Amino acid sequence: MRLSDLAKSMVLTILAVALICVLAAAIYYRSLGFLPFALGALIGSAVSIAKVFILEHGIDKALSMDQKRAASYLGLNHILRLLMSGAVLFLGAVVPHISLWGVAAGILAFQVATLNIKFASKG
Repeated sequence: MRLSDLAKSMVLTILAVALICVLAAAIYYRSLGFLPFALGALIGSAVSIAKVFILEHGIDKALSMDQKRAASYLGLNHILRLLMSGAVLFLGAVVPHISLWGVAAGILAFQVATLNIKFASKG
């Protein structure tokens, strides 16, 4: 699957946000205590990147549908992405070796990437 320039930009932003968060955690902990946070950020970022792929595929597919089917398809696509985020946040809350804060940072990187696209297109 070929990614659009917007999707590539979102993936790079997600990776940058995750890297910044992991580096900040490493500086804060100054020991291997940052590893649960790093694992959580890795998992959250992976889900955010998967959400970018799902979003792009959904939009490409919806463009070939009529308006009513496309609206319902994109609604289901949105629910799937929300369920993915919820599942990984639940995983971060339940598994002791995965930091919930790291997962949240990875998940929120998707929103940061979306805002980055919005503000970059205005400039």
